[in-house]
Amino acid sequence: MNLPLTRGMIVNLLLTGAVAMLFLASVYIGRGGVLLTSNFSEIGKIDPDLAALVLREVRLPRALLGLLVGATLGLSGACLQGLLRNPLAEPGIIGASSGAALGAVIVFYSGMSASIAFLLPIGGIVGALVALGALYALAGRNPSIVTLILAGVAISAFAGALTSLALNLSPSPYAALEIVFWMLGSLSDRSMDQVWFVLPFMALGWLLMASTARALDALSLGEETAATLGFDGASLKLRAITGIGLSVGAAVSVTGVIGFVGLVVPHLMRPFVGHEPGRLLLPSALAGAALVLAADLIVRLPATNGPEPKLGVITSLIGAPFFLWLILRTRRESM
Repeated sequence: MNLPLTRGMIVNLLLTGAVAMLFLASVYIGRGGVLLTSNFSEIGKIDPDLAALVLREVRLPRALLGLLVGATLGLSGACLQGLLRNPLAEPGIIGASSGAALGAVIVFYSGMSASIAFLLPIGGIVGALVALGALYALAGRNPSIVTLILAGVAISAFAGALTSLALNLSPSPYAALEIVFWMLGSLSDRSMDQVWFVLPFMALGWLLMASTARALDALSLGEETAATLGFDGASLKLRAITGIGLSVGAAVSVTGVIGFVGLVVPHLMRPFVGHEPGRLLLPSALAGAALVLAADLIVRLPATNGPEPKLGVITSLIGAPFFLWLILRTRRESM
């Protein structure tokens, strides 16, 4: 019994070290993979306040959001796969991502984001909460797993259709282009104000998901078995779905849609920590943070003067082949 625990601790320590190194790299590596430490040193000799300002308001927010958003997506993916007992589940399946994207797109479409920047993340979070409300209105207080999935897919499809309609009816091609670029996902040009704004929603979501660890382990034995062990299925689903919705909605509201992280990361961690859903939560959060920070470093590698590749595009290029491989492996195992 001590071996899995020891292995889990080692994995978590290694992941923590990797996240710390990638976080520092995110702060100090610029376009073209250029190390910026000497630049900051030279600026600091001339104007220490300016060097501190650039670090605090330009470099640090991007690295912090990479860490927070990656941890949110990895943790949400592990929690949702444990809740639905489906290895192909990912946070977008309950409609939180598409609801948040729709809320932000409405703010873009109305032009409100041009006057008050904070309305964009507010719109994203409100969109995620509305999607969660619709999910429970459709599925009921204690829905079955199948009902939950079907309701989430319906809400996600409807929100996606409304987003497409907003793009179709956009008053100008420039507004449509801005919406499309935002939806591709990025950590650039973010501020500490946005970090502080979304952090409480993410933290509350993390706490709710962390509180489900033991119940998810029991649920892996079946809903009836979990009930006989004293775990309330309705409470478990409410905490898990609300936690995922709040944290993922907050993430999408400031970075746009960054796909496949929640799907890929839990699968990468299972061979190292085992298949117990509760034990998978922390490693998935750390690995998600590492993956997003690493992907954000990749988008900076091109040294061209044009726009850098979008983070959501890079994670999709990583995640889509993995998803196809996972489907083929699952099909082979079921034969």
